[in-house]
Amino acid sequence: MMMKLPLPSSNPVQAKAKLPIIELGCYHRKYSPTSMSTLHQTPNPILLHPPVNQSVAAVVFGDGAESRLYPLTKRRSDGAVPIAANYRLIDVAVSNCINSNINKIYALTQFNSTSLNSHLSRAYSGVGLGKEGFVEVIAAYQSPEDQGWFQGTADAIRRCLWVLEEYPVAEFLLLPAHHLYKMDYQKLIESHRNRKSDITIVASNDFTVRGQDHGFGLLKVDTDNQVIKYRLLSHRESMNYTVAETLTRSSDVPSMGIYLINRSTMVNLLKNHFPNANDFGSEVIRGAIALGMKVDAYLFEGYWEDMRSIKAFYQANMECIKKSNVGYNFYDRDSPVYTMPRYLPPTLITDAVIKDSVIGDGCILERCKIKGTVVGMRTKIGDGAIIEDSVIMGSDVYQIEDGYESESSSGIEREGKSIPIGIGDKTEIRKAIVDKNARIGRNVKIINKDNVEEGVRESDGFIISGGIVVVLRSAQILDDTIL
Repeated sequence: MMMKLPLPSSNPVQAKAKLPIIELGCYHRKYSPTSMSTLHQTPNPILLHPPVNQSVAAVVFGDGAESRLYPLTKRRSDGAVPIAANYRLIDVAVSNCINSNINKIYALTQFNSTSLNSHLSRAYSGVGLGKEGFVEVIAAYQSPEDQGWFQGTADAIRRCLWVLEEYPVAEFLLLPAHHLYKMDYQKLIESHRNRKSDITIVASNDFTVRGQDHGFGLLKVDTDNQVIKYRLLSHRESMNYTVAETLTRSSDVPSMGIYLINRSTMVNLLKNHFPNANDFGSEVIRGAIALGMKVDAYLFEGYWEDMRSIKAFYQANMECIKKSNVGYNFYDRDSPVYTMPRYLPPTLITDAVIKDSVIGDGCILERCKIKGTVVGMRTKIGDGAIIEDSVIMGSDVYQIEDGYESESSSGIEREGKSIPIGIGDKTEIRKAIVDKNARIGRNVKIINKDNVEEGVRESDGFIISGGIVVVLRSAQILDDTIL
C-alpha cells in the first residue's frame, strides 16, 4: 500500500506557541513551479556532484517489531509518539531532511502504523520542496511473491526497491524515525562522496551505552575512520566513554543506525549477495565489510537520544523545557521542526500558576499549579490540580461533559465512563507520563508513593518504568485513587 504526497510550494505557517512550530498546511495536490528549497540553501554546495535534492533520497523506518517505549507504543508506532507538546518523533527525521535540501522522502511503515500514516499524510502533503519533492508512505503489504509482512529493515527495503528506484538518485539515506537529534545531512553526504565510500555509517561522538541496551550496534574503526568490524553489544558489556577516547584505545563506537549507501551498492547487496537478509545493520553491513567494501564511519558530535527506554523519553521531554543547550533545541529558527497544522484556539488560562513549562495549543487550564511539565494539546486541568515534572500528552478531542456536575453534586459515585477526558480537580501528579485521552478523576495522586522502580498494572491503567508512572492511553483513573 502506498500513499504519495506531492509537495507543492508554500510558506510554512508558524503558530503562536512557546515552541516555534512550523506547521505544514493542506493545499491542492498540484505541483508549483516555485520551490521552497531556496529557504534551506547552504552557502557552500557540494561541488562536482548533482544537487542533493536531485541525487539523494531518504528512507525513514517508521516502526519496528520491538519497541522500548511500550506502553506508549501499544496503539502507535515509535515514530508517532508525541513529544514536546506539539510534535511527533518522526517530525525530527523529516525536518532534518527538509533542512538538508533532501526533498525525496520515503516512509516505510508496518506495526501500529495507522496513526503514523495519518500524521505523515496530513502534515507533509502541503510543504513546498520543489516540483519533484514528496513524502511517500509505503505501508507493509503482501503480494503473490511475498506472502508475509516486512521481516526487518533489509527485507523492507528489498521488497520496496521497485518503488525506491523510480528516481535516478545516486545515494539512499536510511534513517530511524524515533531518534532525537539535529543533523545537516549535507555534511555527511559531502564526506561520503569525498572519501569515495560505498557505505557511510553515522556514529555518535559522545554517548553512553547502558549495560541493559544489549543488541546495540558497535563499530570498530581504524585511525582513518574506516569500519573494520560491526558487532552488537552483548548482555554483559557496558560503555561509558567518548569517541575521542575510543580512537586512542582502538575500541568500539556506537552506531546511530543512520546509513548513507550508494544506490548500486544497496541493490547489489540486497538482491545478489544477501537476498535473504532481514536486518540491515547486523546482516547487510557485516556482509559488506566481509566483502571488502569501503565502509566508513562519520562521527556526529551533537546531541543524540535514541529513545531506548521510557526513562530516556521522559528525560528528553524534560530537557526541552530547560533553557540550556544540553538537549534537543526545538527553538532553532535556522533549523526548524515541521509538523502538522491543527488550527486550534489559543490556550485558555484561568488564574493558573505556571513555571518552567511548555504548553501546547488549545489547552484549558483552570486554577492549577504547573511546574517543570510538558502539557500537550487540548489538555484540560481542573481547579486545585498540581502537576510537576511530568509529561501530559493531551487529547485528540474536546469532550462535552453533559451531566458531569449534576451527577457529582447529587452524591452519586461516578463510574469510570463518566470521568471526562483530562485531569480532575485537586489531583496531584508528579514525575509521570500521561498518555492521550486519559481520564484522571478528582483528588487522584499519581506520585509513585512506594518508590517502585518497575511495575506492570495495565489492567489498572498504568505501569511504572524506571520509577516513572505511565498512565496508558484512554485509561480511567477513578476519584481518590493513589498510585
